[in-house]
Amino acid sequence: SWAMRLSRPGTAIVCDNVIRDGDVVNEDGRDANVEGARAAFSFIGSEKRLDGTAIQTVGAKGYDGFAIAIVE
Repeated sequence: SWAMRLSRPGTAIVCDNVIRDGDVVNEDGRDANVEGARAAFSFIGSEKRLDGTAIQTVGAKGYDGFAIAIVE
C-alpha cells in the first residue's frame, strides 16, 4: 500500500468512515464502502509492522468511526 511505502517507524495512518453504521460486522453488508473498510482492517491486522485499532463515534450522521494504526 502507498501508506506503508511512504511511512517510517512512528507514522500514524488514519482511515476515516470505517464503521459504516455497523455494516462492517454485518455479514450481509456488501456495499463497496463496507468491503473497502473490511479490506483496510484485514490489511492492518495482517501487516506485522502495524499496531492499530478502530474507534467508534456517534454523531448527527449516525454511527461511524475511524481506524488508526502506528507503524512500528
